[in-house]
Amino acid sequence: MREKNHIHNKFYLPTTLHNIYIELYASRYALSLSLRMHKNKINTANISSTQQATNFSEKVRSKKVIAVLPAYNAEKTLQHTLDDIDRNWIDEILLVDDASTDKTAEISRALGLPTFVHKHNRGYGGNQKTCYHKALQRGADIVIMVHPDHQYNPKLIPELLKPLLNEKADAVFGSRMAVKGSARKGGMPWWKYMANIALTNFENFFLGLHLTEYHTGFRAYSRKVLETLPLKRLSDDFVFDTQIIIQMILHGFNRIKEVPIETRYFDEASQIGLKRSMEYGIGIVVNIIKYLLTVWHIKEFPEYVK
Repeated sequence: MREKNHIHNKFYLPTTLHNIYIELYASRYALSLSLRMHKNKINTANISSTQQATNFSEKVRSKKVIAVLPAYNAEKTLQHTLDDIDRNWIDEILLVDDASTDKTAEISRALGLPTFVHKHNRGYGGNQKTCYHKALQRGADIVIMVHPDHQYNPKLIPELLKPLLNEKADAVFGSRMAVKGSARKGGMPWWKYMANIALTNFENFFLGLHLTEYHTGFRAYSRKVLETLPLKRLSDDFVFDTQIIIQMILHGFNRIKEVPIETRYFDEASQIGLKRSMEYGIGIVVNIIKYLLTVWHIKEFPEYVK
């Protein structure tokens, strides 16, 4: 009985080693196969990504995209802003100088940009009006506003353009408030942060929208929107940004998309102080009231009459 067990054990060890060898070989083959499949998956993903970029590139060529830069004293940041704009997505860049006291217009021309200068400061809204007017004159199908103070990251331009190129939006806004807490991390003062939230909730309630921010300066519009809206009736001040949204609602342009963007506050970035911010906030409330009085047929205000 012992001899039998001895013989069994004698042959069991080589058999076990043989099985282990087979298992190791099989595992090595499976790992090799897995790596090849993963590599093919990455290559396929890269091809898909390249194809997607090509498709969008073709759409960019079929739709003329103009970036407009509403400028005021942007000589220190203009070059940096331009360096971050991917020209594969933009057909033309133009700058409107709102009577700057520095060399913004001079630098803009030296950089080869079509440059238009206001003889007198018209304000932020007035600057936008000229930007959109000039862009439409030059045949823009899509107009994207990029602040030349570099407060908004131009590298995110493709993300704002995609919904418009796909004709899935009438306008696309870059929102600093889309990701909770990111605006404060980016340096937005707490009082601006709280005011932004309060005013946005107020506007959403009365306009029936669900935006995370109404107060961004990083925006893209379709040609149809800019051609249809009576922009000349709107304010030349900062409240223009809210008025144009109200006008969009009045004219049935409800497809407003948002793209999360980072918040950047620094010395060279254009900012308004507490007093001007309070005036801006009051202006928003006043304009919502004007809109409601007009649509309720209580009293008509020309900026909100279709």
